[in-house]
Amino acid sequence: MAKVKTATRVVRDGGAPGAGTLYLVGTPIGNLEDITLRALRILKEVDLIACEDTRHTMQLLDHYGIDKMTVSYHEHNELMRAAELIVHLEQGDNIAMVSDAGMPGVSDPGYRLIALAVRHHIKVVPVPGASAFLSALVASGLPTDSFRFSGFLPSKQGARRSALEAIRNSPRTQIFYEAPHRIVEALQDVVELLGSDRHVVVAREVTKLHEEFLRGRAEDVLATLQKRGDVKGEITLLIGKADGAEHAQATPKNVGQRVRELMSSQSLDEKAALKLAAKEFGVSKSEAYRELQRVR
Repeated sequence: MAKVKTATRVVRDGGAPGAGTLYLVGTPIGNLEDITLRALRILKEVDLIACEDTRHTMQLLDHYGIDKMTVSYHEHNELMRAAELIVHLEQGDNIAMVSDAGMPGVSDPGYRLIALAVRHHIKVVPVPGASAFLSALVASGLPTDSFRFSGFLPSKQGARRSALEAIRNSPRTQIFYEAPHRIVEALQDVVELLGSDRHVVVAREVTKLHEEFLRGRAEDVLATLQKRGDVKGEITLLIGKADGAEHAQATPKNVGQRVRELMSSQSLDEKAALKLAAKEFGVSKSEAYRELQRVR
């Protein structure tokens, strides 16, 4: 019997005829000079700028003498505003989307509009710019050959501890954003769950006037911040990968073995243990489930 080939549909981002373009423009994360010439040109040329906070973006626009119509686009209005912006794009308007800092859509609003634009065959163009987590990573001194950025750590302690537990044996640098009023609690959890010797970096106010990098053992960095008292500023927390010898000894050979360990040591049901194991191995839940079935 002849083999039937399954066709794969590829959508090319050429843009719908007559439609405008959605530009995703990276903006400074602190220092106003950290913006590209291309980004400034796009902001001057578009018909409309969608901003996370119009007042914040106006400071940037005023600094560079850009007089352009702005509209708010944030987490509280994006459901309605995304549809409105799509109408503008379909009518031929070019729109630049910006967040308060960095690349829009990265731990900031933007995904809904981007996904909707793609579905409507509207051309989406990234205009690269500053990134807090990448800037912190390259200056951290931690390995950059393999890393994972996971956005903000959960605000609730239980969920945060679960997230940290999942990276106990991670073979890569882990990067998180954290609120300044929670960074001490987060580091206390790191010390307790990952060990006092785990190498961490707290990058604070990157590119700003009071930029600071605290590098060292988790226990030492924690002590430094505890002595300081009130911690302020934008914070990126980087956690070094597990020690090579410790990792080789602690990491199970397969997902199935780790699932059984988690079910036994943490009294988890199979579904919860599978989710944690998938995070540790850096695979999807469906892939972890298939591996679990293979070793049974």
